[in-house]
Amino acid sequence: MAGSSRVPVSLRSFASSKKVAVKSSSFLVLNLDLFRNIVFAFFILRHFRRAVRKLRGRGVFGTLVDFYSAVRRYSYGVFLNFPGIRSKVQSQVDEALKKLEDRLVPKGPGVTRYLALPKEGMTELQVKEELKKYDIADSLLFSTRRFGGIQADVIFDARLSEMEHVSWEEGKVSGAVYHGGDDLLNLQSEASRIFSISNPMHPDIFPGVRKMEAEIVAMVLAMFNAPSGAGGITTSGGTESILMACLSARTKAYVERGVSEPEIIVPSTAHAGFDKAGHYFGLAVHRVAVDPVTLKVDLKAVSRLVNYNTVLIAGSAPNFPHGIIDDIVGLNKIALRRRIPLHVDACLGSFLIPFLEKAGYPTEPFDFRVKGVTSVSCDTHKYGFAPKGSSVVLFRTKKLRSYGYFVSAAWPGGIYASPSLAGSRAGSLIAGTWASLMSQGENGYTNSCRDIVGAAKEIESGIRERLHPDLYILGEPMVSVVAFSSKTLNMYEVADELSSLGWHLNALQDPPALHIACTRPTVSAVEKFLKDLEKAVQSVKLRGEGEPGSKAAIGETTALYGVAGSLPNKSVINAMATGFIDTLYKA
Repeated sequence: MAGSSRVPVSLRSFASSKKVAVKSSSFLVLNLDLFRNIVFAFFILRHFRRAVRKLRGRGVFGTLVDFYSAVRRYSYGVFLNFPGIRSKVQSQVDEALKKLEDRLVPKGPGVTRYLALPKEGMTELQVKEELKKYDIADSLLFSTRRFGGIQADVIFDARLSEMEHVSWEEGKVSGAVYHGGDDLLNLQSEASRIFSISNPMHPDIFPGVRKMEAEIVAMVLAMFNAPSGAGGITTSGGTESILMACLSARTKAYVERGVSEPEIIVPSTAHAGFDKAGHYFGLAVHRVAVDPVTLKVDLKAVSRLVNYNTVLIAGSAPNFPHGIIDDIVGLNKIALRRRIPLHVDACLGSFLIPFLEKAGYPTEPFDFRVKGVTSVSCDTHKYGFAPKGSSVVLFRTKKLRSYGYFVSAAWPGGIYASPSLAGSRAGSLIAGTWASLMSQGENGYTNSCRDIVGAAKEIESGIRERLHPDLYILGEPMVSVVAFSSKTLNMYEVADELSSLGWHLNALQDPPALHIACTRPTVSAVEKFLKDLEKAVQSVKLRGEGEPGSKAAIGETTALYGVAGSLPNKSVINAMATGFIDTLYKA
C-alpha cells in the first residue's frame, strides 16, 4: 500500500529476541528470589526447631540459665583477651607450667637424656641396666599422679627426681593401680613374652591370639548375661570402648533413620569419654543433672531431652565421681519407649558389679537382662587385673557391633577392615588379659569383690560414724568408690593434708569433694586411711579456727580447684591441661 512502511525482518527478530531475553531475565531474577527465600525459610525453620527442642528439653528457666552461662563465659573470655590481661594470665600459666616441668622432667647432673638413636646399639647388659632405672621393683613411681588434680599415667624413676615415692603398695593410692598380686604379674609377663610379636590383625599368622581374643569377649558377654546373638570387641581401654559404643549408635541412626545431626544424652557424672566421642564424631552431648540426694541421673530431664536426633542414652554402673549406679531400669523404660539404644558404662564396675550378688552384697539391675540395654563397656584392666590397655565393649546384636566397623574395599593395598579405632594391636595384651581371666576364674573374682567392696563399706561406715558432722557420704555407694564432702570444711585443703600424709585421692567438683577407689592394696589400709583422714580434718579445722601455727601454704589441689571453680570460662584451665600434656612429651 502507498504510504505504508514495513519493519525489516531483522529488526522484528531483534525486538522479539529482546522481549524473550527480558522475560528470561525476569524469570531468572524471580527464581533467584524464590531460591533465596526458600534458603532463608529453611535457615529459620532449622534454628526454630533447635530452639523448640532446647525449650522442650531444658525448659524456659533452664534455657535462660544456659543462655546466661553462655553469655557469662563469652564475656569472661573477651575480658581474658584484653591485651594487658592476656599477657599477665599467660605469664602466670607459663610460670605454673615451668614448675610442673621441673617436677615431671628429670634434669641436672647425672641425668642422661636420650634424644636420638645411639650410634651403636647397646649391649643386652647395658639395656638391662638402663631398664632397671624404670623397673617397678626398683623404687619406682608407677601410679596416676595428680599434679594439681590433673590426671595422667606416668612412670618415673624416684632416683632421678625429688618426688616422693608413691606408696601404692601400701594402699595409699585411689584406683590407678589394679594389682592382682605378684604371681599374676609374673604370669602376665610370661604370656606377654610368648606373644610379644603377635598381631591380631593377622589371624592367619597368629590363630592362637584370635582364639584368645574371641574367648575374652565370650567370657565377658557371659558375665553380663548377654543374649544369644550378642557380640563384642576388645579395645585399648574404657575411653575407646565408650567411643565405639557412640560410633556404633551414630552410624545406626544415620543408616536406619537418616539422622545427620546426632545427639547423645548422658548424666553429668558420666565419663568424659562421652565428650571425647562428641568431639571426635560430631555428636551434640547433652549432660543431664543428677538428683542432689541420690546422685542418680534425673529421668524426667532425660525424657524431656529425647528427640528425633537422639542416637544414644547412657548411664553408669557405677559412675567415676561418686561410685553411684544410675537408674538403669528407669533409663531402659525411656529407651524402649523412644526406640533409642541404651549404653551402660560399667568400665569402673567391670569385674566387681557382676559378682556383687555372689559376694553377698546388694545390687541393682544393670546388664543385658534389662531389655533396653544395647551395649555395655567393661574394663578388663581394672578389677579384672589384666595388663593396662585392655577393655571390652559388648553389643546386644552383632549387627549393632558391625556399625562400628571400618572397611575399605578399594584400597590398592588390599581390602582393609578393622573392628575398632586401631589397626595393628598388641597380641601380648590379649594374651596377658586371657591369662588373667583364666587364672582368676569366677571364684577368684567373687573373692576379690568381697574383699574390695567390703573395704569400701568399712570406709563408708567409718566416715559416717567417726567423722560426722564434719564429713558426709555422697549418695549410697554400692561398689568400690566412696565419695565424701563437707558443709563446713574446704575439701581441697583436706586433700592437700592427706597428700602430705602420703595419700593420693581424687579431687571432685560440683560439689567439692574427694573420693577413694578401693583396690586390693586398700583392703589392708582401711584403718590407716580413716586415722589419717581424721588427722587431716583436724588440721583443716584448726587452721580455720586460727590456732597458732596452724596456717599453711595453699596446696596444689586447693589452688587449682579453687581457681577452676571460680572461673566461668575454663580457657585458663584448658591451657594448663594442654601444657601439662605437652610436658609429658619432654624428654
